[in-house]
Amino acid sequence: MTTVLVTGANRGIGLEFVRQYAADGYKVIATCRDPKDSKDLERVNGDVTVLPLDVAEDDSVAALAKALDKQPIDILLNNAGAYLDRGVGLGEFDYAKWSQSFDINVLGPMRVVEALVGNVARSKRKLLVFLTSQMGSIADNTGGGSYAYRSSKAALNAAVKSLSIDLKPREIACLLLHPGWVRTDMGGKNATLEVRDSVSGMRRVIESFELEQSVAFLRYNGETVPW
Repeated sequence: MTTVLVTGANRGIGLEFVRQYAADGYKVIATCRDPKDSKDLERVNGDVTVLPLDVAEDDSVAALAKALDKQPIDILLNNAGAYLDRGVGLGEFDYAKWSQSFDINVLGPMRVVEALVGNVARSKRKLLVFLTSQMGSIADNTGGGSYAYRSSKAALNAAVKSLSIDLKPREIACLLLHPGWVRTDMGGKNATLEVRDSVSGMRRVIESFELEQSVAFLRYNGETVPW
């Protein structure tokens, strides 16, 4: 049975990944900061295990790794993230939030990968997926603003590029995915894409992704995003 681990699984895109994978018979490990406050996860039918994880806390990541021990993970889906500087412009920077953005969006997934790369190596699929953003594209930035979010996603992209090189000898592939502008708490009510459509599209990209493509920066529909 294929095993998928999803971070930030209690709402939005992460929750929809859990729903869709569980409905299709996958074994799903759903992680979030507070499982006791995740009623939507409890209602998902299928082989779903809910475990606590705060990607910004070393001890929390270490505890997850200990709980999973040598459990193979076919697809490690780094979804947890934060957009903390929406609408903040030059002269208004909150450097504590900028630092927090990096801790969650860059260091968070790297903590998880370091802790669980052995689990991924034991699997058949051996795939690391990172939800990034088109806003992390330097070439595509024509709007300015969102300094903390944009720079944290650009940094994640750079880190995953290095990771893909270091892990290729172990036949572990890395995929960076832009989910589109999705109608979630982060995306807002004016977003143009339904969560289920974004996740369905990303799942198709994940399903067809091969080691030879590592590392790619792709949209939910498979189109390439410029770095």
